Amino acid sequence: MPSRGRKDCYENKFGKGPDRVRFDDFLREQGRYDESTNQAVKRVIAHQLAAAMEAQELTKSAFARKLKTNRSQLNRLLDPENTKVTIDALSRAAHAVGRELQLGLR
Repeated sequence: MPSRGRKDCYENKFGKGPDRVRFDDFLREQGRYDESTNQAVKRVIAHQLAAAMEAQELTKSAFARKLKTNRSQLNRLLDPENTKVTIDALSRAAHAVGRELQLGLR
């Protein structure tokens, strides 16, 4: 039997029809939903902060000064892979670029 490619596997697992599985359901089954969601949210926020910095022509050094922190702390804050950043730090960063961090429960 020929080996199945990734595309075939994807289409069978997430494709159309009654056996279709939603991706978030798949992540829940794998026990990775919360981790994946947190990482996705952090990536979006890091991207938005970087875009706001660029729009305001803020260097990392200038942004770090606004936050009263150092560049290495700022680099951790802007690192899309680092999900261990506090809500307070994200909120302060958002305010420093004239934005507001919004959180909610569903």
